[in-house]
Amino acid sequence: MRIDIISAVPKLLDSPFSHSILQRAVKNNIISIHVHDIRAFGLGKSRQIDDYQYGGGAGMVMMIEPLFNCIESLNKERKYDEIIFMTPDGALFDQKTANSLSLKRNLMIICGHYKGIDHRLREHIITKEISIGSYVLSGGEIAAAAVVDAVCRLIPGVMNDETSALSDSFQDDLLAAPVYTRPAEFNGWKVPDVLLSGHDKKIEEWREKESIERTEKLRPDLNH
Repeated sequence: MRIDIISAVPKLLDSPFSHSILQRAVKNNIISIHVHDIRAFGLGKSRQIDDYQYGGGAGMVMMIEPLFNCIESLNKERKYDEIIFMTPDGALFDQKTANSLSLKRNLMIICGHYKGIDHRLREHIITKEISIGSYVLSGGEIAAAAVVDAVCRLIPGVMNDETSALSDSFQDDLLAAPVYTRPAEFNGWKVPDVLLSGHDKKIEEWREKESIERTEKLRPDLNH
């Protein structure tokens, strides 16, 4: 998979993709992540990318020309399955969306900044709008990093144990069962006996029961 990210502050994305699982996946050529500085397409000597909004009001708006030109330059190189805009008023990102995007070949992600982007891009260019929650961030970079991480970990070969992602919370609309590791007893707190039994069927039954009970208690909305 190839992911191209358009940002007004590209350095914000240096760290998320330079460590741990995503770093290994990039080194192993399983995924390819490219961050593009929108200012390279800015207008005039000052490389302007924002302007006052028509009709007045507080806050600057990302201009249509720099973004359009950047998008067009990328479109000339390859076809994108989705052109995604990270925005608080987009569709709420969830595991089903992550699963769906993980099957794509090329994704483009646009990080909003300031008051947002010229709405004409959303009407004519953007194919998918995603929000990671009902709150506003200073820009879309943190949200984009979260989406990339959630999507890429599902791609075969990214994780050492490919079955691990399949047992994560929110797969099948359930929270994951509790997990434990050594020692079996600490400070008087014991690991459930069934997990030490070696009985695979009973362990799976226990995990399924715990998963359902935790979902009903902590996230009853997932059952709707």
